Amino acid sequence: MTLPAPGGYLQALQAHTPLVHCITNFVAMNSSANILLAVGASPAMLHAREEAGEFTALADALSINIGTVSPDFADGMLATTRVACDSATPWVLDPVAVGATAYRQRLCAELMERSPALIRGNASEILCLNGMATPGRGADSTASTAEARDAAVELARRQGCLVGVSGEVDLITDGERLARVYGGHALMPRITTLGCGLSATVAAFLGVADATPDSRFAAASAAFGCFAVAGERAAAKASGPGSFTPAFLDALYQLTPDDLDHHLSLENRDGI
Repeated sequence: MTLPAPGGYLQALQAHTPLVHCITNFVAMNSSANILLAVGASPAMLHAREEAGEFTALADALSINIGTVSPDFADGMLATTRVACDSATPWVLDPVAVGATAYRQRLCAELMERSPALIRGNASEILCLNGMATPGRGADSTASTAEARDAAVELARRQGCLVGVSGEVDLITDGERLARVYGGHALMPRITTLGCGLSATVAAFLGVADATPDSRFAAASAAFGCFAVAGERAAAKASGPGSFTPAFLDALYQLTPDDLDHHLSLENRDGI
C-alpha cells in the first residue's frame, strides 16, 4: 500500500487553516480549541440547535463528542450531522463512554446513521459500538487496542467509514486495511480530554484531505501521528501531568511536515 506521506497533510492544514466545528463536552472545550490552534486549525465551539446546523455549512469539518451530552446538546449534534451528511462535510464521532448508559447508545446509533467519516474511541468504546458488552469505566478503557482490532474492522466495514482506536498503540482501519501508530507516552492517559482533542484534530486533517479512501486514510494516520510524536517530545520535558500539558501544546505547535515524515513510527498494512 502506497499512501501519501503524512507530512503533506500537516503542510496542507497549516496552509489552509481549516475551520473545525466542534460540539464537544464541557471539560474538553478549552483544551480542544487550544489543541486545534496549536496544530494550525481554526476551532469553533457552537452547540445550540438554533444555529449549530447553519454554522456547519460554513465549516471544513465537524467533530462530535458526547462526553457531557444533554438533550439540548444532542439536538445540536443531530442538526449538525444532518447538514454534514447532506453536504459531504467530513465529520468525526467520539462516542465517549458509550457503554455507560442506554441514552448514549441510542444517540450514537442515531448519529452513525449520518455517515461519519471516522469514529474514534478507546478500545472499550469501539467494542461497545460493535455490539459487545464492554461498558468500561465511563470514559476509561478496560480493553487494549489489540483486543478491539476485530471489532474495529467489523465496525468500519458495517459503517463504511474509518475507525480509529486510541491506546498504547493506535489503530486505524477502513475495514480492508490497517495502520498502527507507535509513540506517545504513558503520561497521556493521565491528562483529561487529550482523546477529545485528538478527535477534533482528526476532523481538521480530514478537512484538508481529498474525499477519497486513500487520502482520508492517510490524513487520519497523520493526525494520530501528530499526537504520537508530540507526546514523545513533551514527555522528554515534563516531570508529571501538570508540566506535560503545556509541553504537549508546544510540541504540537512546533511540529513540521518533516517531523512527521522522518520521525513518525507508522505501520501500514494491506489486508486484514
